Amino acid sequence: MSLLWQCGIVLAVVVAAASAANEDFNVDCEKHSIKVTWKVSPELVEHAARLFLGHCVPSTFSVLPTGEGMATFHYNLNGCAIKKRVTGKKHIYSTSLTYRPNRKPKPAAISHHIKCVYISPEGWIPPFLIPAYGSAEGHGGLVFHMALLNEDLTGLAKSSLFPLGSFIPIWAAVDQKDHQPLLLLLEECVAATTPELQSASLVYPIITNKGCLADGKTGNSRFLPRYHSSAILLYLQSFKFALGEEVSGPQVLCMTGLFSYCSS
Repeated sequence: MSLLWQCGIVLAVVVAAASAANEDFNVDCEKHSIKVTWKVSPELVEHAARLFLGHCVPSTFSVLPTGEGMATFHYNLNGCAIKKRVTGKKHIYSTSLTYRPNRKPKPAAISHHIKCVYISPEGWIPPFLIPAYGSAEGHGGLVFHMALLNEDLTGLAKSSLFPLGSFIPIWAAVDQKDHQPLLLLLEECVAATTPELQSASLVYPIITNKGCLADGKTGNSRFLPRYHSSAILLYLQSFKFALGEEVSGPQVLCMTGLFSYCSS
């Protein structure tokens, strides 16, 4: 994990209630790992190999004097098919604690939902948004990126359709590679009703005059604060053209970005 993530703080732990009265389990959300202890009934002791956290079997298992079994799962958050989701300022890890007497796809006989929630470190940025950084100086071609992001700015948008009036997060970046630190600017940007600009295309100016956000004067479109000099995030408020043509994504949103860069 990154050094930034090592500063994460545990916010909360949420687990589903046990479905049987004679079952008990405890969850500890640690900095980089999760530890689950599960006390199971004597009937399940001889089936300890069918107990799972995600797809991991117990890291240790012992039989108590009462005849009950104690299964301990202690694994890294990146293992055991634990799912990670980022929502706002929270990093959520979730999985299931199960007893599976039969192999998949047959359902589990016992299942408990396990979830650990962490606060994102201040200034944390999704790794895929950070352009590559190289040495202090060098030569080579530049690679530019431009894409629509999802609502949380944690990944690429799964759909190119946006409700009228909602914001379309537009991300642009340049890989620095072996260049000196670069400053990325958007000089010109327009919206059109056709995938490619044509003489008959309806065009609406978004960025003009070498970086002026024209749409920000009459609408709520805006640039987000920079997290890196070689990347830029634009919140474009979706709208309709006068004739009712929608601007809703790459199919009808034609972004002509003239990228400028300079050493800082």
